[in-house]
Amino acid sequence: MAAAMAGGKGKKKKWSKGKSRDKVDNKVLFTKEQYERMQSEVPKMKLITVSAVVEKLKISGGLARRALAEMAEEGQIRPVLIRRSQRIYTRNLAEGDE
Repeated sequence: MAAAMAGGKGKKKKWSKGKSRDKVDNKVLFTKEQYERMQSEVPKMKLITVSAVVEKLKISGGLARRALAEMAEEGQIRPVLIRRSQRIYTRNLAEGDE
């Protein structure tokens, strides 16, 4: 009986705080330099997704989505797959390049 009661008297388990990620501070508006960088770099990428642009240019996801939609309208990039959750674009190759 004494052995059974002694079992609960050990040290209490300490819960870990969990892994914490650094909060990213992505921009919500383009600066002139960022906009020019996007216009020059993004059309050269083979696989263009919202997350790839967010990582590369350190901008917010909403800003990246709108910028990619605008570039697709202008014909700088070509949509491959547009679904509710994922948008995939590719570079717009000229007729002779394929």
